[in-house]
Amino acid sequence: MKEEILPSAYISRVREMLGEEAEAFLSSYSLPRTQGLRMNSLKSSSESGKSAAALAVTLFGLEPVSWCRDGYYYEEPARPGKHPYHHAGLYYIQEPSAMSAAELLAPLPGETVLDLAAAPGGKTTHLASLMKGEGLLVSNEIHPERAKILAENVERLGLTHTLVTSAAPAELALRFPAMFDRIMLDAPCSGEGMFRKDPAAVREWSPAHVEMCAARQWDILQEAYTMLKPGGSLAYSTCTFNREENEQTIARLIEHYPDLTLITTKRLWPHLQRGEGHFVALLRKQGDADQAVLPVQAAKGKKRGNGSAGGPKQSAALNEAFRQFQVWAEAELPGFGSQGVPLLFGESLYLLPLAFGVTPGLHARILDGLRVPRAGLHVAQLKKNRVEPAHALAMALQRGQAARSYDIPKDGPEIRAWLRGESLPVPSSLHGWTLVTVDGLPVSWGKASSGQLKNHLPKGLRSLS
Repeated sequence: MKEEILPSAYISRVREMLGEEAEAFLSSYSLPRTQGLRMNSLKSSSESGKSAAALAVTLFGLEPVSWCRDGYYYEEPARPGKHPYHHAGLYYIQEPSAMSAAELLAPLPGETVLDLAAAPGGKTTHLASLMKGEGLLVSNEIHPERAKILAENVERLGLTHTLVTSAAPAELALRFPAMFDRIMLDAPCSGEGMFRKDPAAVREWSPAHVEMCAARQWDILQEAYTMLKPGGSLAYSTCTFNREENEQTIARLIEHYPDLTLITTKRLWPHLQRGEGHFVALLRKQGDADQAVLPVQAAKGKKRGNGSAGGPKQSAALNEAFRQFQVWAEAELPGFGSQGVPLLFGESLYLLPLAFGVTPGLHARILDGLRVPRAGLHVAQLKKNRVEPAHALAMALQRGQAARSYDIPKDGPEIRAWLRGESLPVPSSLHGWTLVTVDGLPVSWGKASSGQLKNHLPKGLRSLS
């Protein structure tokens, strides 16, 4: 991008803000955009995952990102998003500067965490990795179509303790007051850090747009404050550079809520660090978590909605569905502990994260009336007393947890055929539900019979290449 393409008002603001550094910053727009990926430690830390991750480093010529242990740069000729390892959820394609936000929030395993504006899922999947699959992560996206993409990424990376919701922040605040140990707010912004890769962001920018974004950020921050526990931490981040949406917004927040303390801020500039740029502020709410207010009850008469047909069935049907799944899992998943709170939507059986069974004030009824694209881990479809394991369950497993598995090397025609949705010839001794893996990493279910492995990769996830 050439400097003359940038709005003149933007250039003037940059020069006023950065002074002598402005020309170096503006010159960075003529450089190629920065590409990055982050290893999914929930998978890369397994025995097969370590091997695959090491191969990926060599295969794509990856170079480490200094502020993120699992982050890497790659150059444009590499296409990690087209590789079978991407289908297997080994990594997430993410701009390197954006990796700084979750690292700064640093959630711990077992905590209750909220990602308030989460699509497409970079920070959610990063938070989940840092939480090591323990605790509860509520990942929210107000726009339904973007929430669907978020849910797909949560599934691909094999997250089991994550609840995907699609609600306005004010609606969540009514249900979860003072509930979260940590909150990530990657706020909708004017996107000045997107200029190098998205010409539409340049066309949309104006001083009025900056003011509108700052006003919207203020509204969302107030709801985030309501949901933060006393003693909890809030990370506020943007991919923009102006002070109105960054330092001035944080100053306004602290002035309005004097029990918030600014711990630190972190700015990454594209002329100083290798990345598109990012702003993150970490704040802490004073007080003790014992002061937290219990969540309110959901409105009566409303039903939970996860985008599936029908609402949750009565407890007798739920108990029977869960019993059937447990019987199936005992035979088919000897290494899988079906921990979680069962929930049934039509024929779809989910396991809510265990936090819904042990955290005071947190229970399934809070979800009544809330749009929930993914209610934890989708484990099965129950069809006429027959258990059909869900794709999400396959992605959440390790190879040793399934009674049967069939491994396909990352190279060669077999894996490409499988990802296109084709069936494969297999030994006639293989029979029944089989976890299909690439170099040990799950990619889907298959069902073996009479020397054929029938493909159960969902049609929407199949590749044309």
